[in-house]
Parts: sequence; C-alpha cells; structure tokens
Amino acid sequence: MSKRLPPQGDLQPDLFTANFADIPIRDQRDTMERPFFSLSKKPRLAPIEYRVGDVWVEVTSNPKFGMATIWDADILIWAATQVTEAIDRGLPPNRTIKFHPYNLLRSVRRPVGGEHYRRLREALERLTHTAVRTNIRANGKKKSASFHWLEAWSEVVDEQTGDTIGMTITLPDWLYRGIVNKGGVLTIHEDYFLLTGGIERWLYRVARKHAGSQELGWQFTMRQLYEKSGSIARFSDFALDVRRVVEADRLPEYALSIHRTEQDEIVSFISRIHLPATDPRFQPPRNPRRRVGLGMTKPALDPSAGPIKRIQTIENGNADISSAPEETELRNYELSLPTP
Repeated sequence: MSKRLPPQGDLQPDLFTANFADIPIRDQRDTMERPFFSLSKKPRLAPIEYRVGDVWVEVTSNPKFGMATIWDADILIWAATQVTEAIDRGLPPNRTIKFHPYNLLRSVRRPVGGEHYRRLREALERLTHTAVRTNIRANGKKKSASFHWLEAWSEVVDEQTGDTIGMTITLPDWLYRGIVNKGGVLTIHEDYFLLTGGIERWLYRVARKHAGSQELGWQFTMRQLYEKSGSIARFSDFALDVRRVVEADRLPEYALSIHRTEQDEIVSFISRIHLPATDPRFQPPRNPRRRVGLGMTKPALDPSAGPIKRIQTIENGNADISSAPEETELRNYELSLPTP
C-alpha cells in the first residue's frame, strides 16, 4: 500500500483553486463506516447488502457505469466541505453546487487536464447511477430512504472550442441533510486524498469515525471489519490487505496494530497524538486554527471567458442540450464562497 505523491504545484498557492489546506475538509459521518462504495477500481456489478442489528444498507450498481467507488466519493467529500464552509461563513447552503472542474480536481489533490476531466465525468456518472437504499436516519425501523449519490449533474461547454466552462452537481436530500445536521460531518486530513488503495482509504475513514481523538482508540475484529467493508474479496485476501496497510503505516493521523486471540485477529486504531513520544509513529497535535488563507474566496470561472454557447444537462441518464439564456447569468457559476 502506498501514498501517491501530490500533483505538481499542489503545495503552491493557485489563484484558481480553493485551497483545502486553508479550511477543514469535512466528510459525512454516516458514509464513513458502512459499505456504501466499491473499494476496487475494477467495475463492480455485484450489489452490496449489509445488515447489522436493525441497520441495513443496500447498494446497487448500474450495468453500464458500474458502482460508485471510494475514489468517486472524493467528490462528495468536496461537496460536504463546500456546504459546511458556507454555513460556517453565515451563508445559505444549497444542495446544488456550481463549480469549475479544474477547481474541484485541485481541491481533492488530483492532476488536471483532459484525461482527468474525462475521469471526473465518469465518476459523476457512477455517482448519478448508483442506487442506495438504507434505513439510516430514516426515523423508524420500518422506514427507509432510497436515492442516488447525485440527483443530477450538468456541464457547461463552449461550443466553439469544446472546453468545459463549468459544472453543476445536485446532492440527494438524504446526503444533504446528513451534512447540514448538527454533528453530521467530521473533519478529515487532507492527505487522505493521496492514499492510493481502496482498503486503506476505507480504514482511514473507519479510524476517523470510531477512534477519533479517543485516548484509548478503538478495536474491531478482522471479521467485523470484513463485514463492514462490503468487500467482495475472499476473507483471507481482505485480511492480507489489512495487514499490509498496518505494516505500511501510511494512514494520516492514525496508527494501526494487530494482535491475535484464540478466536480472531484484533485490529486496533489509535490517534498518533496519543502514542508515546518515543514511538516512531507518534505525531504531535496539529494547530486547530488552520484558516491561514482566504479559503474558498477565489473565482471558479474566468470572467474574461467568451460567451457560453451550449448547456448539456445530464439527469439520471437523460441529456438535454439547449441555448444559454443569458451569458451574464451563466457567469455566476461559482465554486468559491465570498469573503464574509
């Protein structure tokens, strides 16, 4: 397991990027511990069916696009950060977020360019067509919620050049309510985006959700982790992958360890700040006041761009192409939030 290097220019200020180093990155806590996403980059068509006690989750893929992956979920983390940052600044949040793909990719520490724009579109399609049913936050044992990770996404294209001018995504009500509800999000480390393996990304989210900043951390049996992951790998292969992550010790903020009992292996998660200072895995606490810059205040679109010629809207597979109503109206596409 490894951590990929940040893309070139990742650590440099960029007038066109909302720098997540300046603001807390938020993840929706209900999605962090249960099997909502495929952990493999290979297309997954097999459904996820998870049930523990009274809680259940069902995830169904689309035969054409496959199931949304844990890498696709970076878009949802980015969206959760947008929404909560707006709330923190006293601005009205919205389920619909307008942005430039360059800005989103830089924010989740991905390279930019034509190939990566194509991958972004593919991720948006998987998120739009992956069906989820669950009784989490459904207010009653007999109630459930059914949704897709995105209700819709759209792309604004310059008809003459074919360049993308802006994009829009709309979050489902279940996810949006989970973000805006008090205590609905947790701050995560920005180096999460650099983790390359699906298992290690999932283990970080489990550690952040359960171990948090608890002095004694948290423990799961290997079998419990396997059931919570939704992995379609054999249990022995899953356990081998977890052991590799533990040995590599590359998770941000958290250290993992394994010990055996007569019945099972126990995987322990603990924040690195609670390790002895003599432990090579120890890390001191981070400064909680990370808003060193302006954060999300930079324009997402270039105001000098020419007139927008075409709008292509994709909503659950249906495309609609029409003329732009007003050039000035479409120039209001923003990812960035105004300075309070």
